[in-house]
Amino acid sequence: MPETRLILDYVFDHEARQPDKVYLSQPVGGGQVLDYSWARTLDQARRMARHLRDQGFEPGARIAILSKNCAHFFMAELAIWMAGGTTVAIFPTETANTVRYVLEHSEARLLFVGKLDTWPQQAPGVPDGLPCIAFPLAPSTTFDTWDAIAQRTEPLTGQPGRAADDLAMLIYTSGSTGQPKGVMISFAAITRAGEGIANDTRKRVGTATESRMLSYLPLAHSFERSWVLAASLVDGGTQIFFAESMDTFLQDLQRARPTLFISVPRLWLKFQQGVFAKMPPKKLDRLLGIPLLGRLVARKVLKGLGLDAVIQAGSGSAPIPADLIIWYRRLGLKLFEGYAMTEDNSYSHSSNEQFSAPGYVGVPLPGVQVRLSPEGEILIKSPGQFSGYFKQPELTAASFTEDGFFRTGDLGEQRTDGMLKITGRAKELFKTAKGKYVAPAPIENRLNIHPLVELSLVSGVGQPTAYGLVVLDEAIRPRQKEPEVRARVERELAQLLKDVNQQLPDYEHLRMLVVVAEPWSIENGFLTPTMKIRRSRIEAAVAPQLESWYQSPTSVHWA
Repeated sequence: MPETRLILDYVFDHEARQPDKVYLSQPVGGGQVLDYSWARTLDQARRMARHLRDQGFEPGARIAILSKNCAHFFMAELAIWMAGGTTVAIFPTETANTVRYVLEHSEARLLFVGKLDTWPQQAPGVPDGLPCIAFPLAPSTTFDTWDAIAQRTEPLTGQPGRAADDLAMLIYTSGSTGQPKGVMISFAAITRAGEGIANDTRKRVGTATESRMLSYLPLAHSFERSWVLAASLVDGGTQIFFAESMDTFLQDLQRARPTLFISVPRLWLKFQQGVFAKMPPKKLDRLLGIPLLGRLVARKVLKGLGLDAVIQAGSGSAPIPADLIIWYRRLGLKLFEGYAMTEDNSYSHSSNEQFSAPGYVGVPLPGVQVRLSPEGEILIKSPGQFSGYFKQPELTAASFTEDGFFRTGDLGEQRTDGMLKITGRAKELFKTAKGKYVAPAPIENRLNIHPLVELSLVSGVGQPTAYGLVVLDEAIRPRQKEPEVRARVERELAQLLKDVNQQLPDYEHLRMLVVVAEPWSIENGFLTPTMKIRRSRIEAAVAPQLESWYQSPTSVHWA
């Protein structure tokens, strides 16, 4: 395809060539599902695009979406693009303060409000006077509704195009350190990323395969936006299903029976821990080792997870423990790790059948250039490269090398065959009192693979040695105050500490493990909306107790 072709061109082609093919499947409660064909999807988007144009917004006007994943998110994005606007998606779990910050910083002219769990707490973040439109599945509001507008508005006709360097979206990073930044994504960048992902996927699964995906990771995040929304808009052959709620997630998975499935490390780990809650790891390991029976058991496990139809599975957004990839592959799930970031539209590296080694994030995707700086920082030039940070020209300039490579801030190693390993994040490195730098992420991965551990954080800035904080698995947390359970936890964590330290150089040894009292969550601010740990906030929360823990001779503590 010529590079002048942009994402809306693909969309208009699907509308014309396969109008009756189902594109979006939206559960609406009570077991009912509404299917939207390409024709119906575009009819709805065109009606809303006409309405947006009638408001007289300036070209490129920022129009925001605050919603969980749903069919109308896709339709609203298309409507905004056809109307000449730029999409600003806000994580559906954000606080009122962050909602207000993004709306004001982006100078949003209108807000779509969709499926939300905490709207009453978020509503105060919407500036007075900002026009709002409610999606069909939105909480009860006084706003004009999508359905009412669509019913009274004629659809926009023709094929309204956009320029390659027009801004398609602002993606506000999840803000693990400070205020979120507005990453500017052009139509050329999102198209090239969508094309690359769609083409790479089709090579892996074949053109004749019917593709199905469940969209559930936040669409406000680049990973889901590129690998699900943009790739499906380019491909046209993938049916997108949506989850009704967290309570129905397993049923939603089994309804969709996805052939393609992406997730983040924390959820891959939770899936595994759910399996272990039903069958002890040692028993499962023994059964998987029995010929014939092992394959039946593996198939049953995947079916229970709703993943038995998956041809390709991916993990991204954060490092995943190598042992976890090996475990899934032993079940027969082709799980491949990838590496990318918002600034390259999540189009950078991926493992595949030929290049796949646990602990490595794969090779560059087509068109991606990569090199390491003398300090070991990974430098990337991607077809999906962003245009800069909104209203932050100095930060934009500092983020690129003189020849246009993006400074990722990640440290890595690269094999001669192109395979890349992430060894840490430059900003996360900390120095102990001994003057040695410690990279926390690889150590955290060793801790996270233990069945008792849901999440961990390694720190120790200025301390004699590093230490680890752990959140216990949710299956054991309700019983953690029982003497027998507590004794078991202390015994197993002490052994885990010993085992991990034996695999580390002396200067990275952990002095202790501390079990935190309050699980880290998006709601309490210890996790970002994409489930990454907010290091500085967690470190500040335990700072008053550190001295007493270091003075104690025991190796396992309770916060």
